[in-house]
Amino acid sequence: MPSFPSRRRLLVTGAGAALGVGALGASPAVATPAASASSSAGRSSGAEETRSLDELYRAALAEGGKLVIYAGGDTPTQQDGTKAAFLKAFPGIDLKLIVDYSKYHDVRVDNQFATRTLVPDVVQLQTLQDFVRWKSQGRLLAYKPAGFSKVHEGFKDPQGAWVAIAAIGFSFMYGTDAVGADAPRTPLDLLDPKWKGKIASSFPHDDDAVLFLYSLYVKHYGWDFVAGLAAQNVRFARGSNSPGDAVRAGQYPIGVGGSGSALSTGPVKWVLPDSAPFMAWGQRAAILKAAKNSTAAKLYLNWQLSTAVQGSSFSGWSVRTDITPPAGLKPVWEYPNANVDGFPRFMSDRAEVERLKQTFALYFGEVKGDPTPGFLGLHPGA
Repeated sequence: MPSFPSRRRLLVTGAGAALGVGALGASPAVATPAASASSSAGRSSGAEETRSLDELYRAALAEGGKLVIYAGGDTPTQQDGTKAAFLKAFPGIDLKLIVDYSKYHDVRVDNQFATRTLVPDVVQLQTLQDFVRWKSQGRLLAYKPAGFSKVHEGFKDPQGAWVAIAAIGFSFMYGTDAVGADAPRTPLDLLDPKWKGKIASSFPHDDDAVLFLYSLYVKHYGWDFVAGLAAQNVRFARGSNSPGDAVRAGQYPIGVGGSGSALSTGPVKWVLPDSAPFMAWGQRAAILKAAKNSTAAKLYLNWQLSTAVQGSSFSGWSVRTDITPPAGLKPVWEYPNANVDGFPRFMSDRAEVERLKQTFALYFGEVKGDPTPGFLGLHPGA
């Protein structure tokens, strides 16, 4: 999928145009923000950056003008919009923005640490547990971009080892024309027999954010819900972009396990439930301590946290507490059913994550259970 569109484009085209897991960024229409962006004192004292974006830009060019970012995402072109917006604001920077699944990027980075062949300057990944581990290993640069004090407490490391630069939500979605007045309002509505064979989903055992979403459904409705969904002949595909792609293309009326905006007025409606669970998190980014282009990396983080970029978020949500969401939305951390604090805890328990992956794979037919007639060898509460 293309990079995250601006809020204006998303409201026109719908949630199906939004990106899947682990991607973020501004619309190419975002110009260079005028906001100030960490002084030289800040680099050593832990204070926020005080240099302006223009000052950081000039310093980055003097440093060599190069920047390499490893970004989590589903498709190689998913961050093209982010790259275009950054280069429009800061021409002359040689930016390499490499998109792949976060669970592949972190393995690459670990191997590069081991072989002393580090490539990226910045990592922005969905694998939240890696940032905690890399901080404990002394791999991350303690740095606080301008606006760091305004970032929601749950979206930043107190010492500045990492900071979230986008707030992303996952839920289900539907094509407004395809469902008509029969639109599902809660995940439980997806079990209606009329939707059999008409649901597309990301694989929960392939993507940890989707897995967390499905685990919330289990917590709310029980394993009977998963058994019922398995009986709906759901089309599973890799990548959190896949449900939105399928709905937008008219292949399936409903998609589960993708991002979007609750404010979309386009042909694809991303559902923000009133009380049923969905999941949201802050996409973390960090500068690696051994980065070759640390000044350009600082420029990038300051730009991402600037009020201009945060104010044009594709989801309508900002990681900053001083940016008011558009009418109809609250800050994402004010939704109890968004489980914002739950995802980092979930990602830190790798044994439980792996157990759930295998359990969902069993329910959805990739792992064969007991051949007991009528079911998969599982029972509610398994």
